[in-house]
Amino acid sequence: MSNSLAELPVVQTEQVTPCCPPLTSAELSPADAGKMAAMFKALGDPVRLRLFSKVASHPAGEACVCDIADVGVSQPTVSHHLKKLREAGLLASERRGTWVYYRVEPSVVAAMAALLENPGAR
Repeated sequence: MSNSLAELPVVQTEQVTPCCPPLTSAELSPADAGKMAAMFKALGDPVRLRLFSKVASHPAGEACVCDIADVGVSQPTVSHHLKKLREAGLLASERRGTWVYYRVEPSVVAAMAALLENPGAR
């Protein structure tokens, strides 16, 4: 099982900067569209979405791969999916001894939420 996890600092909301304006405020630039499409594409796979959810909801704010690998696929497949999530900018990782710990990039959830925000729906 995992070693004890160090507590990560809490990210203040003023530190989080969404990458793109909400869809309802302006047309996305080609660069912003490419960046966000890569994130949503990575989350479009059910296994990746489950892994992302396991990391994002982990009580310590980060999760050891040993704690999140039970998603119904082999360990090499889990590694592949975690690599895709890292490449899309959704997760950060850090090796500690023989284990790798994952955490959600602080601005990712805020960026996706801001992109999809619809102020007129409130």
